Formats: sequence, C-alpha cells, structure tokens
Amino acid sequence: MNTKHKLLCGAILFYAAQASASELFTLQSSTFADNALMEKKFAGNASNNPNCTGENLSPSLVWNNPPANTQSYALVVHDPEGATGLGVTHLVAYNIAPSSTGFAQNDLRDGKGYTGGKNTPGNLRWHGPCPPPGSGAHHYTFTLIATSLKPTLPEGLTREELFAKLKGHTLAATGLIGRFGQ
Repeated sequence: MNTKHKLLCGAILFYAAQASASELFTLQSSTFADNALMEKKFAGNASNNPNCTGENLSPSLVWNNPPANTQSYALVVHDPEGATGLGVTHLVAYNIAPSSTGFAQNDLRDGKGYTGGKNTPGNLRWHGPCPPPGSGAHHYTFTLIATSLKPTLPEGLTREELFAKLKGHTLAATGLIGRFGQ
C-alpha cells in the first residue's frame, strides 16, 4: 500500500472513530465532574441521622445522544459502599419523558419530571449522601437507562422491582460517579 492510501485509510478511521464517539449516550453534570467530589450542599439533611449534614440539594444532570426509539428513561443513584458494603439507593426515578434531556438543580429533590420509586431511606425523591465520618469518600453512581417502555410504571417501585420491570426493555445505559465523604 502506498503512502497516499495509508494516509487516506488513517483519515477515514480517524473520522469514523470521532463520529462514533460523538454519538455515545452520555450523562454529565454541571455541578460536579465524573468521579469528582460533590459539594456538601448535595449531602442529605435528616434530623434523625447525624451523618446527614448537608442541604439535600440535588445536582443538575444533562444527557446527550439517546438511542433511537427511546420511549422513557430511568435514573438510579446508588452508593455501593453504603450500609457497610450492602449498598444504599439514594434515588429511584423513572417514567422520565423521552423528550427530556436532563434535570435542573433540585428537580430530583422536588420530584419534578419523573415518577418516584422507593429509595433505601423509604422516600420517593432524592436523598443526598450521608456517609458516616471516617468511612472515606463513597462513590455515588448515577445510572441513566434508556428504555423501550412507555412512561406508565406505577409509583413506589424499589430499585430491584424497577430493574425487574425493565428487563428486556433496556436500550442503553450511561453513568456518572460523584464522590462524597466526611
């Protein structure tokens, strides 16, 4: 193969890789970078838990390039290190409209734009991080799932119940990790 052909093949591969990378389903936040520490204001605030010392603000989120034929989204926020390794689910949100491209700050706390499922603390909205002091920075995994289901699931599903309903109906998923510790 001559030099011109090698350059042409290289250019085609480069632009093809850029085109596919730009079409990835992605989730981002303007309030924290992926795998970065979240500010204390996003931590939970519960009078019955001394580890919940924040303002319970929910972060803003935005997503791009959803799969074709997306009928709804589901969003789960889970801390795998919580409850000493058993995990704590901080948000179960679903029936998110296919036209949606994100949540403004506090939408998840205020129940805007989704149907709430039951999180580990037992409520249907955002419950910010409350790790115990000395346990290190926990990883809060935000997982956004594009589904082929119309937004008709009932309120109050747990994470496990939601996943059972989504089985066979997921199109793609994307994630983002925020860390928080005290």
